[in-house]
Amino acid sequence: MLTSSEELSFLDQLRPDPIVLVPTMGALHSGHLELVKEAEKYGKVVVSIFVNPTQFAPNEDFDSYPRTLESDLDLLSGFDVAAVFSPPVSEMYADGVVTTVQPGGRADCLCGADRPGHYSGVLTVVAKLFNMTKADYAVFGRKDAQQCLVIDQMVSDLKMPIKLIDIPTVREVGGLAMSSRNRYLDKEQHTRAQVVFSSLQKAKSMLESGCRSAKEIEEAVVSELAVCDSIEYAEVLSVPELEKNEIIEGRCLLAVAVKVGSARLIDNISLLVENDKVTEIPLLGV
Repeated sequence: MLTSSEELSFLDQLRPDPIVLVPTMGALHSGHLELVKEAEKYGKVVVSIFVNPTQFAPNEDFDSYPRTLESDLDLLSGFDVAAVFSPPVSEMYADGVVTTVQPGGRADCLCGADRPGHYSGVLTVVAKLFNMTKADYAVFGRKDAQQCLVIDQMVSDLKMPIKLIDIPTVREVGGLAMSSRNRYLDKEQHTRAQVVFSSLQKAKSMLESGCRSAKEIEEAVVSELAVCDSIEYAEVLSVPELEKNEIIEGRCLLAVAVKVGSARLIDNISLLVENDKVTEIPLLGV
């Protein structure tokens, strides 16, 4: 396990093979392991484990966020991982938070609308990880769709020499997207949380039946989500711009965020809507 920038010199020994970064905040689950499996196809895998303080607001769960490094390392031992990079906060922010990366317009909606500074924190730490590992590829999960698109814009705008790959959301039986925060749910809450995925399936079914009204679809999703403790958003947005349109066509994202108990849950479906055809597609590289 690597913990400092000096130790990252080890990665030079992996060349000329490409380096493939899988950035995580730990508390690994099957979804993360699917990222690792995908990463193995492209080169030597480096998994980062770092709970990044700059992407949490003061009232969020930074202090209680699960930290399970020992079990994370046990899980990764079954895969072809060249290195695990788990730096302390003092390594990543040695001089405090001084220079930061500010996001573009893709960060203004969804999670970015109610979490000021969140995506600046995400981009700043991701840029650091890209620079420190000198990765050729980075693999992300599609569940964090807005994050994928915000990072994609940073990579494009700043001409970063790295290719981003997104893979489909990994789900539990019943459809709930796998997340480190699912462990906050008790049995009753876990049952109610199943509606998150079923609400997206309802929206997709409406599109397949010919509905193209964003308002109608969003209202139907909100109705489905009524059993949740609160609804943060339920929106249909264009991809990659993440802009609202009254009529749905082309690439789009059906995205929701809710609270069930203390757990904030997000989920989405990335679609291509063409005439009478609706197809699930990747977010990136289309």
